[in-house]
Amino acid sequence: MSPRTSEEIFHRLLELLLAKDMDGVADLWAEQGTAEFPFAEGASPRRLTGREAVRGYLAGYPDLMDVQAIPTLTVRPTDQPGTIVVEFTARGRTVATDEPYELDYVTVLTTHEGLITRYRDYWSPLAAASAAGTLTELLSSLHGQATR
Repeated sequence: MSPRTSEEIFHRLLELLLAKDMDGVADLWAEQGTAEFPFAEGASPRRLTGREAVRGYLAGYPDLMDVQAIPTLTVRPTDQPGTIVVEFTARGRTVATDEPYELDYVTVLTTHEGLITRYRDYWSPLAAASAAGTLTELLSSLHGQATR
């Protein structure tokens, strides 16, 4: 069986996310694959290395954010083998507050032999913290960084 394409892997990731199967999402990573969050602030990590680090990061995610739909999705191929750029919107509710949210993402995904080797996720930390009900904590941590 030939390896899955990057687009197929990303679609599978979204299916597993909607099914709240975080172990399944982590299993899509290569053993030493990375997840990068260039815009991360506060307590959010900027880089995870390895499948198990991704698994640890995702543990409990459905207890924080209830992703219910991906209403928009655009996949753009690149001239690099195994790499795509994906624009998508996630819609759901924040578990702690039961408030609805909608967040936009741009992800650059690289795969090799059917597994994710690099996942770069560009999202707004302010929008994510607002959706998660942790905006005050994020702003406090940023204020602390600015006064050092």
